[in-house]
Amino acid sequence: MDWNSKLPKLLAGEELKEAMIDVPEYSDSIREADAAIRLMALPDMYKIYYPNKMSMEIYTRLHLALLMSLKKKNTMLAVKQQKENSLGMKTKEYRGIIGGSDSSSIIGVSGVGKSSAIARSIELVTDNKLIMIDEPYTKIVPILQVQCPFDSSPKGMLLEILRVTDEYLGSSYYRSGTRNGTTTDTLIGLVSQVCLNHIGVLVIDEIQNVIKNRNGTLLIGVLMQLINNSGVSVMIVGCPECIPFFETETQLARRLVGFQYKELPYDEYFVELCEVLFRYQYTKYRAEPTAGMISWLYEHSGGIVANVVSLLHAVQEIAILNGSEIMDMKNLNDAYENRMGMLHAKIAINTAVKTTTSKKQKQSLMDSGTVTTHDMNVELVIQDAKDKGVDVVKHLRRYVVVQEVAL
Repeated sequence: MDWNSKLPKLLAGEELKEAMIDVPEYSDSIREADAAIRLMALPDMYKIYYPNKMSMEIYTRLHLALLMSLKKKNTMLAVKQQKENSLGMKTKEYRGIIGGSDSSSIIGVSGVGKSSAIARSIELVTDNKLIMIDEPYTKIVPILQVQCPFDSSPKGMLLEILRVTDEYLGSSYYRSGTRNGTTTDTLIGLVSQVCLNHIGVLVIDEIQNVIKNRNGTLLIGVLMQLINNSGVSVMIVGCPECIPFFETETQLARRLVGFQYKELPYDEYFVELCEVLFRYQYTKYRAEPTAGMISWLYEHSGGIVANVVSLLHAVQEIAILNGSEIMDMKNLNDAYENRMGMLHAKIAINTAVKTTTSKKQKQSLMDSGTVTTHDMNVELVIQDAKDKGVDVVKHLRRYVVVQEVAL
């Protein structure tokens, strides 16, 4: 079977970037509306998705993992695995035939955009549709996403997989899994069969929960069994604190080699992201994203996308409520001090890390007027102004906030 024909075209490069961009409708006329209307429209900022390298890597991994998983279905090995799973439900002993060597992991700091990238990638990879097969007639959920239970209950995770599957297929697997006398061993066999027949890629989010509960080791064992018995690609998603735990589980670590993401560096992407976010202004007076302001956003967000969006949402809310109606440095500082207080310690740790802007990037940022305050040399900027024959104070304002004081 030509499985490629069942999936949307694999995208790459600029074509992929354009496809991944997801922004809500916005009209500049909203700034003339009543304060209440503008406040209700303000949360649209959280709908903005502007892709980066991480987004494209996750999309590509999901697409290829889905394709590899689909190619295993309806094969002789899949039929043998079905028989082994059925036998295992009786004997409580399972033997993996297909395996899950194409499984992987996505580990990244909280707020960096993992879940948003996965959600956007799933939309593109699956086109929000089930895959239908005529011979034999089967419905396949391309990518099924569940969360690791907060208490790391193996039975809870297995039942959640069945419940979400039922939502897509209209089936009754969850009811079968909750019958009296159903054990975790039996559930492993049932879920393995369901994944083998109806699931392309299984995504398990919030996997760091396994390190907070004594059930964590048991859940990891179940996950290993599921990878071996189902043949589907499994992708686990979590925060860096789970890395030491998985490093001690050699078999799982080998099967789940994947991506690790830290805070964003101050580079062209961060500047572009801020410029996109600044297009969505709901205050009466429009503010331009100066280099000094963008640099301030980086330092006070710790390079975390979620913090940037929260800051720009909070500053506009504050500006509308206090009547100043503009995103200026006073309101930005107010937003940071009064709305982000619980994150100050974490952000202070993040901003202690040096930025990784390359020499070539620095020159590009200087040429475009978006050099960072971390790397700015005042003498260089002044000399640049003289060379171009422009006013020094105005030129400095392109990079930092300059306040003139009358003498």
